[in-house]
Amino acid sequence: MRVVSLVPSLTEAVAVSLPGVLVGATDWCTRPAGLAVTRIGGTKNPDVQRIVSLGPDLVIANEEENRGPDLDALRAAGLTVLVTEVREVPQAFAELERVLTACGAPGRPRWLDEAAAVWSALPAPAERRTAVVPVWRRPWMVLGRDTFAGDMLARLGVHHLYAGHPDRYPRIPLAELRAAAPDVVVLPDEPYRFTAGDGPEAFPGLSCALVSGRHLTWYGPSLAEAPRVLAEALRAAHR
Repeated sequence: MRVVSLVPSLTEAVAVSLPGVLVGATDWCTRPAGLAVTRIGGTKNPDVQRIVSLGPDLVIANEEENRGPDLDALRAAGLTVLVTEVREVPQAFAELERVLTACGAPGRPRWLDEAAAVWSALPAPAERRTAVVPVWRRPWMVLGRDTFAGDMLARLGVHHLYAGHPDRYPRIPLAELRAAAPDVVVLPDEPYRFTAGDGPEAFPGLSCALVSGRHLTWYGPSLAEAPRVLAEALRAAHR
């Protein structure tokens, strides 16, 4: 089996579960560390001809992370493309099992069962906090409706204030984000790399939590530790 992955989280999931199956991955596929495969460009601009030249039996993609025209070009070249959709935590587990089965896994890997057990065992949140969750600046964009990251936060007791917005990633003026006065501003390090010196200064007087984008937005082996890592980051939120 030869597989090309266009999604960082799926790359990690397949590489950990089925060593040697991956032959290509994007430049953004950084896990597991030291992954030795052919790099085929970005998630939004993959090199279609390079992918074709690898002769994969399967290309795995995601409806949000990858562009339709690129996937159509791969199909037109005669490749089989599996496209995932992940908007909620339970859906992540189902899609991961579907991907791994398509890649030749004989059954569910232990890490997937362990991650599912962690999320199933989460206690009901003792309190609910409100949040805004920027994912980009210049312009400011935040989590909106129907997102995987939003569902993860909700299960940890964090309600992001734009969950009912018509757009999934709306552009919101900074003044409006400040005026919303959330309990916490959640700043991930991807897709925009918010840092202690790039992000919190835009929200004076508000608590800011710098969080790992891998734990907030990836659906793969990181799911097992995501609740703990995110909870720790939220507890450490500072003004």
